[in-house]
Amino acid sequence: FSPTLLSCSQPFSTDVVHDVEAFGPVSTLMPYTEAGELVVLARRGMGSLVGSLFTRSGAFAKEVIPAIAPWHGRLLIMQEEAAKESTGHGSPLPHLVHGGPGRAGGGEEMGGIRGVLHYMQRTALQGHPEMLTQVGNEWVRGAQRNTTSTHPFQMYYEDLTVGDTVTSDFREITSEDILAFAELSGDKFYAHMDDDLAKQGIFEEGRVAHGYFLVSAAAGLFVDPDFGPVLANYGLEDLRFMKPVYVGAKIKVHLTCKRKMPRDPKEDDKFLQGVVEWDVCIEDHEGEEVALYTILTMVRRREQS
Repeated sequence: FSPTLLSCSQPFSTDVVHDVEAFGPVSTLMPYTEAGELVVLARRGMGSLVGSLFTRSGAFAKEVIPAIAPWHGRLLIMQEEAAKESTGHGSPLPHLVHGGPGRAGGGEEMGGIRGVLHYMQRTALQGHPEMLTQVGNEWVRGAQRNTTSTHPFQMYYEDLTVGDTVTSDFREITSEDILAFAELSGDKFYAHMDDDLAKQGIFEEGRVAHGYFLVSAAAGLFVDPDFGPVLANYGLEDLRFMKPVYVGAKIKVHLTCKRKMPRDPKEDDKFLQGVVEWDVCIEDHEGEEVALYTILTMVRRREQS
């Protein structure tokens, strides 16, 4: 077929437009009046490898996506900001079996963990970081950061919003910093102690700061020292060092509320608590990422009335 566009003005009173799957550049327009009708139409299609939802409304996407996800192997959420980079919903993503539920499924590899996952419903979401943040209630790198007048460490769990961010001032990394951390930690690896030896390795400009010193210095930059709702830091995940930091470089930190998770109270809890994941991005004076990781804190909730 040459590209063909059809129209069905009464999609709820006919079956053929849903039951017959046309292969080729053939599409059918079907009107709907609200999100519930859209979901019904998507379900009547009996499943697809990939579906696309075109909208600028995060609230609309958040309502529709969970209802149509079980009928699709992947969903592309498209808006103006992502359109220029989009390859279209028909482009398979790397590392995924090109299959899905409904009549489009079958043929999945069954070895190892794939065999276990075969029996679990999963749908990949593809879209602009801002849209994915709104749909999943988890901040995605590339989405908007919300700079607040109050430091996030002074906010109760209920008052924090995903995307709330504090950005620190710059701190210069000095030779004295590196030597002091080496003495304090006992980590005297040659790349931190000797310019000539560091250059013989992979660090062309000489000695580099310890990665763990950068993490410690970052905490000193973003932590609010005053007493507040943040009770404790109990974990760090997915730490990656992206770029070496040499003597004389400057670093700053973006601390962003990434995800909030309620926590069931325990008998010995002094306060009601929630868990907050924070995205940490250390940047240098050139605006390049130096280190990326996630920290987890216990945050006090407001007392129940």
